[in-house]
Amino acid sequence: MDKGRPRWVRHCLALVRGHLPAPGTEGAPPVSKFRDTAAGTPPRRPVSDVPSRRLPWRSTLIVAVFVQVGTRFAAHGQQERAALDSTAVVLLLAGSLLLLARHRLPGAVAFGTAAAAVLYLGGGYPYGPVFLPVAVGCFAAVVAGRRIAAWSAVGMVWAGHLVIAHWLYRWLPPGTDGAAPWGQEVIVTAWVVAIVAASELGRVRREQLAHARAERAAAERRRADEERLRIARELHDVLAHSLSVINVQAGVGLALLDDDPEQARTALTTIKGASKEALGEVRQVLDTLRAPGRAPRSPAPGLARLPELTEQARSAGLDVAVTVEGRVSELPPGADLAAFRIVQEALTNIVRHSGARTARVHVARTSDALRLRVDDDGPATGSGPARGGKGPTGGGNGLVGMRERAAALGGEVRAGPRDDGGFTVRATLPLRGDDGAGGGRTAAGNEEESA
Repeated sequence: MDKGRPRWVRHCLALVRGHLPAPGTEGAPPVSKFRDTAAGTPPRRPVSDVPSRRLPWRSTLIVAVFVQVGTRFAAHGQQERAALDSTAVVLLLAGSLLLLARHRLPGAVAFGTAAAAVLYLGGGYPYGPVFLPVAVGCFAAVVAGRRIAAWSAVGMVWAGHLVIAHWLYRWLPPGTDGAAPWGQEVIVTAWVVAIVAASELGRVRREQLAHARAERAAAERRRADEERLRIARELHDVLAHSLSVINVQAGVGLALLDDDPEQARTALTTIKGASKEALGEVRQVLDTLRAPGRAPRSPAPGLARLPELTEQARSAGLDVAVTVEGRVSELPPGADLAAFRIVQEALTNIVRHSGARTARVHVARTSDALRLRVDDDGPATGSGPARGGKGPTGGGNGLVGMRERAAALGGEVRAGPRDDGGFTVRATLPLRGDDGAGGGRTAAGNEEESA
């Protein structure tokens, strides 16, 4: 169906179908980024998942200062322990400074801080915030996915303290102390459990945040795809209908230019009106891209414009008879627009791909649905894509767009040739208080496709 259009129209539709951003996403990555996964190319890792090249100096410095100062305060009440010396200071400082590499080497940092803490305890130095670097290192390891390394490091600290405090104390400084009370192990065990629990909670929270970010990104991509599809349908319907009328009237004008100038003038007037209307509708669609969220300048078309639509079809040589059952003046906006576009596309297909000069449009509103039926008596012409399986093989977007519009509202479109050579398009659109917005179901796919 695209082959019969001017090049600028094909370019416009191709732009909208594949490369136009959704409203409010100007400056966003190109659409091709969203197709990398489907094409087999692994998507780039999010920035948050890439290890930072900057070292965590600030947090490491805070931990180092806190450990040094806190240990000196804690040493005042532990006269039985060995006095703090340069070796203790170096061990405490080493355990803290290892945290600089916790984002790049989380497993190694967890074992390094645990080893520094075990050596500190083996020196008989006072208890204090010596376990803080171990907690921070193991937390970073668990969050980074190195859970076995983190648990092993925590277990090494706990086992080292147990062996030193109850068996090796005889051969380790300060030499005058005895075995630690078993009740003290409860405190150490509580520290171990707290470190593991905090690390696991941090990991779970981190995964939840990553999952939420992924869901938001997927929702944004879905909204962008839906918006591109909506704009593509609008442009297709507006341009296909208007250009069909213009094409027919241009042919009439050229044929009658010499023999009947007055009739040629009428054809040119029709061309001018159709092109002006098409430009206005295209401008309204594109305005939503330039200023998302702004109210449209004119109301969206609906079934109230059926007389105007039939008049345009009549000017193109198609006599349309319209019958309406029920009240169609207060339809939900979404259903009203979809019904108008479906009828418009069906009439456009008749003008372009059928030899019929008459068409019948039947609109019926029930308590819960709006039913449309568009008939023509054929036959299909040999120009353009196949219509209902007749004529040369081709693939258009007319019926595809109709079905997408109906499916978005939870309805369906059925179309196909009749035994007498004609063609019928039937559409059912549910009517709901919320404008029919909801999960649409896919229309049956075994009907014949048309332009």
